[in-house]
Amino acid sequence: MYDVLRADRCISVHSMEARVPFGDLDFVKYVMSINPERKLNTYNKGKYLLRHAFEGDYLPRDILMREKAAFSDAVGHSMVDYLKEYAEEKYTDEEFEAKCAQYDHARPFTKESLLYREIFEKYYPGQADMIVDFWMPNKEWEGCNVNDPSARVLSNYGASGV
Repeated sequence: MYDVLRADRCISVHSMEARVPFGDLDFVKYVMSINPERKLNTYNKGKYLLRHAFEGDYLPRDILMREKAAFSDAVGHSMVDYLKEYAEEKYTDEEFEAKCAQYDHARPFTKESLLYREIFEKYYPGQADMIVDFWMPNKEWEGCNVNDPSARVLSNYGASGV
């Protein structure tokens, strides 16, 4: 229902298919042989073992140890921030309320979501019911009861959300 489905739809709509990058069976066997305790993120840095496997002269340290960007923000934080700012400037609070009231299904809940809805309606008028739900974090998960699709607002996102 959320990020994985979005990734699948975004890729499939362009007649492409995503493949898991670790199809090498020897590599999979090696990774599976590592003590599971060492694979847990107890280091406060995701992908710890993978990052340390590339220490040395492979990558500059600031790239190797940078925070991972979530799929929802892969266009870059500045682009996400720009879109939110643009939507805030585009609609007054009164316009926002009035325009949202037009929609019975998948009613926009932020000015940013209204912006996207209006773009959708421009190209696919009256087709919104084909969208089951908003792409949002699962609100039932701890720290995920948010009204923003950006992973940066999640409590466990890490330093790259700053």
